[in-house]
Amino acid sequence: MTRPPPQPAGLRRRTMLSAAALAPWAGAAHAADWPAVERAARGQTVYFNAWAGSDRVNAYLQWAAAEVAQRFGIRLEHVKLGDTAELVKRVRAEKQAGRDRDGSADMVWINGENFLAMKREGLLLGPFAESLPAFRYVDVVGKPTTRIDFSEPVEGYEAAWGMAQFTFYGDARRVARAPTGFDELLAFAKAQPGRFSYPKPPNFHGTTFLKQVLVERVPDRAPFYRPAGADAPALLAPLWSALEALHPLLWRQGRAFPANTAAMRQMLADGELHVSLTFNPNEAANEIAAKRLPESVISWQHRGGTIGNTHFLAIPYNARAREGAQVVIDFLQSPLAQARKADIRHWGDPTVLALDKLPPAERALFGAAPAPGSVLQPAPVLPEPHGSWVEVIEREWSRRHGQ
Repeated sequence: MTRPPPQPAGLRRRTMLSAAALAPWAGAAHAADWPAVERAARGQTVYFNAWAGSDRVNAYLQWAAAEVAQRFGIRLEHVKLGDTAELVKRVRAEKQAGRDRDGSADMVWINGENFLAMKREGLLLGPFAESLPAFRYVDVVGKPTTRIDFSEPVEGYEAAWGMAQFTFYGDARRVARAPTGFDELLAFAKAQPGRFSYPKPPNFHGTTFLKQVLVERVPDRAPFYRPAGADAPALLAPLWSALEALHPLLWRQGRAFPANTAAMRQMLADGELHVSLTFNPNEAANEIAAKRLPESVISWQHRGGTIGNTHFLAIPYNARAREGAQVVIDFLQSPLAQARKADIRHWGDPTVLALDKLPPAERALFGAAPAPGSVLQPAPVLPEPHGSWVEVIEREWSRRHGQ
């Protein structure tokens, strides 16, 4: 994915946050005045800027648009993005032009370095997220990344929408033993050269694979949960040495890389690759249900843990439909919407809710039986490194390997 500009040298977390960005937003909803927010939202059009690279996601948003129109009288328009950074640049330009109350976006699907850029530049409205009625069901204890986004405190400026964890999958007929660590993956690549690869950074999944290798290979992870500094080259050395060992064993000997995970999924289906990767633990189950992958496909995570995060919904600081955006976000956090999103027949995106907090009828909306292709022995979640490391890793990878 395209990334925002790198942090200037010496920048410390949050030093660029304006006082306005940190001040509580007077329009944030509270339980007592939520009916007033819903009344104000009726008749509004909410322009939801969201990645549009998945038919399943697009179909889910069409369903959500129909629901909020019927329930709340809100028109939800999906502004389709190829990359969330497009929205960051647009809101930044609007702020520079003084367009502070009539912005082009009312909601954005966001996380990671895009959130970091918008938060530190005062481009987000809030805090609002923990004032929404549905927040009481969010699992902030069992899923701590609902309050920490790539090591940056959320502080109510975005609302948790779905969970992700880096996951590998392959056909058990070709992968006799799932490699559940980098050393095992390297051994697999030696035994079956050319049958594994990863997307070319700055593709998001490709960069995440680099971060996964990094956190597995470094002796001390702590520096990566702080902003990248002058010692970055020395700290990243274990990553580059690991890739030097792996690349000659990859598809096309690491001289070319798949464009994205959709291409890898098709290469796996065709037998060209034997192992693929995803950030959705339910992807293989989705593809098996859709008859695009055989039921012999299995999913796994590295036993020591794999990188996981939460993706969020936020409101740009200059949104026009502020009330409508809050109502839509609250609906998308509701048990009904979260259960549909978690269902592999519709999307298969893991919920942010704590199911044990839900009333029995709403808990029953979530299916309990594991689907074919589900993750074998789910591993712990490893937090994302600080968002500032993304640009540093991608720049150096491109210098070394980006032919």
